[in-house]
Amino acid sequence: MIQAIVKKGKVKGEKVPAPVVSKGRLLIKVVNSCISAGTEISKVERTGKSLIKMALDQPAEVKQVINMLKERGISKTISKVRGALDTGKQSGYSISGIVIDIGEGVKGFEIGDKVAAAGADLANHAEYVSIPENLVMKIPDHLDFKKASTVTLGGIALQGVRRAELNIGEYAVVVGVGILGLLTVQMLRLSGIRVAAADLDESRLELAKIYGAELIINTAKQNLVKEIENWTNSYGSDAVIFTAATKSSEALSQSFKICKKKGRVILVGVSGMDIKRADIYEKELDFKISTSYGPGRYDKGYEEKGHDYPYAYVRWTEKRNMSEYLRLLANNEIKLDKMINKIFPIENVEEAFEALNGPEKPILTILDYGDFEISDLQKYRNHERKVVINIKPVSENIIKIALVGAGSFAAGTHLPNLQKLKDKYELYAVVNRSGHKAKAVAEQFGAQIATSNIDEVLNDKNVDMVLISTRHESHAALTLKALQNGKHVFVEKPLATRLDDLKAIEDFYSQSKDEKPILMVGFNRRFSRYAVEIKKHADKRMNPLIIHYRMNAGYLPKDHWVHEHGGRIVGEACHIVDLMTYLTQSEIESIFAEQLTPQTEKFQSSDNKIIVLKYKDGSIATIEYLAVGSKKLSKEYMEIHFDEKSIIMDDYKSLKGYDINIKEINTRISEKGQFEELVHLYDSLSGKNKSWPIDLWDILQTTEVTLSI
Repeated sequence: MIQAIVKKGKVKGEKVPAPVVSKGRLLIKVVNSCISAGTEISKVERTGKSLIKMALDQPAEVKQVINMLKERGISKTISKVRGALDTGKQSGYSISGIVIDIGEGVKGFEIGDKVAAAGADLANHAEYVSIPENLVMKIPDHLDFKKASTVTLGGIALQGVRRAELNIGEYAVVVGVGILGLLTVQMLRLSGIRVAAADLDESRLELAKIYGAELIINTAKQNLVKEIENWTNSYGSDAVIFTAATKSSEALSQSFKICKKKGRVILVGVSGMDIKRADIYEKELDFKISTSYGPGRYDKGYEEKGHDYPYAYVRWTEKRNMSEYLRLLANNEIKLDKMINKIFPIENVEEAFEALNGPEKPILTILDYGDFEISDLQKYRNHERKVVINIKPVSENIIKIALVGAGSFAAGTHLPNLQKLKDKYELYAVVNRSGHKAKAVAEQFGAQIATSNIDEVLNDKNVDMVLISTRHESHAALTLKALQNGKHVFVEKPLATRLDDLKAIEDFYSQSKDEKPILMVGFNRRFSRYAVEIKKHADKRMNPLIIHYRMNAGYLPKDHWVHEHGGRIVGEACHIVDLMTYLTQSEIESIFAEQLTPQTEKFQSSDNKIIVLKYKDGSIATIEYLAVGSKKLSKEYMEIHFDEKSIIMDDYKSLKGYDINIKEINTRISEKGQFEELVHLYDSLSGKNKSWPIDLWDILQTTEVTLSI
């Protein structure tokens, strides 16, 4: 499919894999999408800046890069930054189209429904999009797709009006009459509000007058404060809705000055934020932010998981706001005809964006993807989900990998390591829910194929191994599916987040004695040179080990995804359990765990635990997994004691022995074994080593133990 991608100050229509439908989402064949000039042009301009200029504009991101340099080193940091720049950004957040597939759990929609949809990085300028159900609204009868494609802008404007809390007959000033301002003017008039509009552009002010503004003010020629004083009998406006986009703080200062005492300024657009106390203090003004489309915005539970808010308590959610906007459009109570200046086919998306910076500067630009023909529904549903990037000869002795899940960890760690091992591995394909990301990562790391459909690679005889690096909850199902298709699997931890999924994988290997594919789980700590050196000495012990391991994991908010599907013990503490078993080479005999009882609601019991593992060889391992520790303390620390000897490993950066002749190691960055695990895996895949990197019983034990904890 064609999708608009922003790179280095330009917008181009690129051919990328189209999405597949997924749980909780609707797959939509796009008919029209709306370009939001202010928001989208600013994104284009940001990508065109030099690295130095970007750094000056985004100091927080510079700090992230510096921290990454400390943790990962120069080469991996450069690879990640280059990847982010070369990937480009998706553009668009307001579309209309037809539902062509419905994901599991979605209710209230049917295939063939006319819909509008919203969401940054979701409702993109693309031929096909996959959108969570709470961001999809049905289009009323008799409303055309072009008008309906403005749904997101309508939701933003309507939420700004609601935040102003105005009553019939009160005064409101709309500052900035681009598309959001013109929609706001109409909504205010429908609500019985007396409206003034202020802008620098005379033609847009004339439109505001046509759409119901009682007073228009050209701030380049007229004194805004005096005009509003005269209009409101010197009282000032009850509210100002700021819909302009400017880096200056002056327009916002003027907005405060034209308010009445105890008035309100609602920030919908973008402004410099150098606020003067004198502007707001004496009048005791309220300054409110209007968050996009309304309640539910930025709430993952609402937007991604489909959890609606009760109608009685949250009357106007973002979905209900946008549905109401569509109703007003359908009833011709809000008019767009004089605002839709340009319509471009998606193939001419570059020209469409260039027009936004041209002399005419259209208010509203629509992209067109062609008429939808219901007779072609099956063709749309079977659309191409694979892009061939290049074709190279297939090497016999190289393990060809399909990466499933092109997230930051895979792209920042595994793929650079695979490049260093190019005599052993070749990245053949990249699979990702976002086709744009799949293609970008495939191009960066030289893969031949990018796709959004895992079946494309599972049915490809060239693929030897599938590397799974998706969200935790999908690991087990993807692993089993790949194994059943005869592919070797390297799955990032955890292997499974439910016992029944783990049992299904165990059953796969126990059902017959036929040779089965190799299964590797990314328990990398055991492969680090720190762990290998410790084990050399631990293997020579006469008595069992006492091991203490502290993982100072750090605080993460309750709504972070890592707390779901088994949480942080299953998702991260599994590393430590695996390492303990590696050092003892013994099965676990008993498990004891106790958890913190926090006195405040900030911290949770689930990621603050003390775990004691007793092994059949008599060894004891204690694990402290905590989120309440200081970030200045190293993340991982281990003590091993046996036969009056002690070894201390600190954060995979230093190793020191006491009363033992150990090779002391010191490294600038943490070396946790991610590179070495790939070397060991290749030895098993190539037949050099007849055993697996980690025995199956060991993998199953670690996963079962963390699930029980």
